[in-house]
Amino acid sequence: MKEFTRAEEKIMQILWKLEKGFVKDIIERLPNPKPAYNTVSTIIRVLEKKGFVSHKAYGKTHEYFPTISRNEYKKNFLKSFIKRYFSNSFQEMVSFFASDRDINLEELEEMRELLSEEIEKQKGDNDE
Repeated sequence: MKEFTRAEEKIMQILWKLEKGFVKDIIERLPNPKPAYNTVSTIIRVLEKKGFVSHKAYGKTHEYFPTISRNEYKKNFLKSFIKRYFSNSFQEMVSFFASDRDINLEELEEMRELLSEEIEKQKGDNDE
């Protein structure tokens, strides 16, 4: 799966919130200084070419909408990231972050609790 450039990600974040919108709607939600209409339009067309966005035409104007959900993109991005940087090992990635001194004890405890909950959930799913 292709990844977003920073500019594409900004546009996609807005489209995911809007669910659909015209170029002017997207520009309204971008921070100042606002990019030119043509710049945003070009980025959207690139996203459309990559398969992340589609449109509905109303004469000469187009209403754009994402063709991939935020969660679906995150899942695919994370899988690709783990493959490239952690030898396709989720365990290696978790170990890396857990040993990072920037994560405090409270955050580690929260992660452990989330993992414990997921383990119990999956055990329950396997019992069915």
